[in-house]
Amino acid sequence: MEISIRAVDRVKIVSLSGRLDSSVADTLMDQFKSLVESGQVQLVCNMANAEYISSSGLRALLGTLKKTRTQQGDLRLACLPSCVKEVLDMAGFTQLFKIFPTEEEAINSLKQ
Repeated sequence: MEISIRAVDRVKIVSLSGRLDSSVADTLMDQFKSLVESGQVQLVCNMANAEYISSSGLRALLGTLKKTRTQQGDLRLACLPSCVKEVLDMAGFTQLFKIFPTEEEAINSLKQ
């Protein structure tokens, strides 16, 4: 899994590519934790190039969502491949997260 982070205005975009499983979930959680602890609580996770997500990956996303929301921020998901969306649907996560078809829409939703 590759993780890249960039900023668009006050929103941090975390782009993932590859498999989000137990071997990288802790690394992703650490990246998110570092952002939140530095005051970056408006986050978009672009998953356009994600190939797979495990329960460990789901935990990393859920933990980050909770941390951002306790600090009046949010974690929005964008560009979900169908295989990732299916897992989110089965786990009931599509009810918890705001999901957008494009990164731009997710970013704009945080600016409102």
